[in-house]
Amino acid sequence: MSIIAVFNQKGGVGKTTTAINVAAALTRIGRTTYGIDLDPQAQMSSIANITAKSGADTVLGLFQQNRPLRGLVQQAECNINIIPSHAELSKVDALYGKGYNVVNRLNSALQTERFGGKDTPVLIDCSPLVGVLSLNAIFACSGLLVPISADHLSTKGAMQIEKTLKALEQVLKRRVNRRYLVTRFDSRRRMAWDVLKLVEEHFGADVCKTRIAENVSLAESPAVNKTVYEYAPESRGAKDYDDLLKELMADGFIE
Repeated sequence: MSIIAVFNQKGGVGKTTTAINVAAALTRIGRTTYGIDLDPQAQMSSIANITAKSGADTVLGLFQQNRPLRGLVQQAECNINIIPSHAELSKVDALYGKGYNVVNRLNSALQTERFGGKDTPVLIDCSPLVGVLSLNAIFACSGLLVPISADHLSTKGAMQIEKTLKALEQVLKRRVNRRYLVTRFDSRRRMAWDVLKLVEEHFGADVCKTRIAENVSLAESPAVNKTVYEYAPESRGAKDYDDLLKELMADGFIE
């Protein structure tokens, strides 16, 4: 199964950009693809130009009313099937706490409804906080993709995730398969190369060989509610995400 959670405990690292553009790259090769927006800021939903009328039309509906996930799906113009987010998702932590049954709720629903099969990958855009929503994503995922922008604060966020995963794996009874992706990489800057070296030394073989370059099209496309493929299909950003998908599929991270 391919259920990929995209997560870093620091914002502004290319998390949503990565989640929606990997999903879009999959649709371009003919794969039916789902995106689940678990960030109350609803940036993935915004880029896809999808709106939830209330929290009941998001994963919150699963928690509150046991709504089937398939009943929450909306199809975006970019052909990704999106379960959108809404600001009301921020209530989940206060309402439900962090018991095992709560943090495993999304996983149970995905398994029951047979999401994330070989031909239907799921990309989950997580909140940058370790709370009920991001824990649900980690419990549900077959793989965790961690974007790290080429700066030192982002790297510290990724290292904190490694500590979080090691604690969670004692409960999960398995190692969470993960990949670390360097984003906003500017080869002209010495700091970018310093960060890349640090990331490779710390995370080793789990670091993606593909790097996402600093790119104007990637920065501009969310402002017009488009994926990079809709906005600038010939851009360096589009090529980088094509290369990333090929890499992730070649090593089995995405089936």
